Amino acid sequence: MSAQILHRCDWGDHDPLMRAYHDQEWGVPEYDSRALWEKLMLDGFQAGLSWITILRKRDAFRQAFQGFDPAIVAGYDEDDITRLLADPGIVRSRAKIEATIGNARAYLAMADAGEDFSTLVWSMVGGAPIQNQWQSSEIPAKTPLSEAISAALKRRGFKFVGPVIVYAWMQATGLVNDHVVDCFRYNEVQR
Repeated sequence: MSAQILHRCDWGDHDPLMRAYHDQEWGVPEYDSRALWEKLMLDGFQAGLSWITILRKRDAFRQAFQGFDPAIVAGYDEDDITRLLADPGIVRSRAKIEATIGNARAYLAMADAGEDFSTLVWSMVGGAPIQNQWQSSEIPAKTPLSEAISAALKRRGFKFVGPVIVYAWMQATGLVNDHVVDCFRYNEVQR
C-alpha cells in the first residue's frame, strides 16, 4: 500500500515551519478583530522581506508587542520605540514600528466610533470568503478588492497597508481562498 502524497501550494512545501503554517493556518477564515489586526501588522513587517523571516520571528514579535493588544500598543512612546529597535528578535524598522503604533491608534479610533475592524473587512468581501480557483501561476499580487480595502484602511489612518500587503493578509486570514485548486487544503478551507 503506497502512502498518499499531499499536494500543496508550491510555496508551502519547502520548509517545515512554512509547511505547518500552510497546512494549519493560511487561508483559514479569521473573524476575531484583534487577531485580524495582528496578522495585518505582521504582513506590514514583511514588506520587503520573505514571510518565513516573519514566521520565524512571530513569537518574538508577540512578546515585544505584548500580545499585539491594540490598547497597549497604542500607548507606546519613544522609550518603547527605542526598546523595540534594540530587540534582535523582531524586524527593527522604525517606520514599521511607528506604523504599528499608529495602526493600534487607528484600530482603537474605529472602535471608539462604533466600527468593528472584523465587521468592516468581512463586509468588504460580502461576509464570506471569496473562493478563487487559481493555478499557481495565476495568483495575483493584488486585486481591485485589495486596493479598495487598502484605501479604506488608509482613510482610517492605517499605514503599511498597501494593496499588495493587504492581499497577502486577505490570503492569510481566509478573506480569500487562494490555495491552488490541486492543493489538499483548497477543499478543506472551502468547507
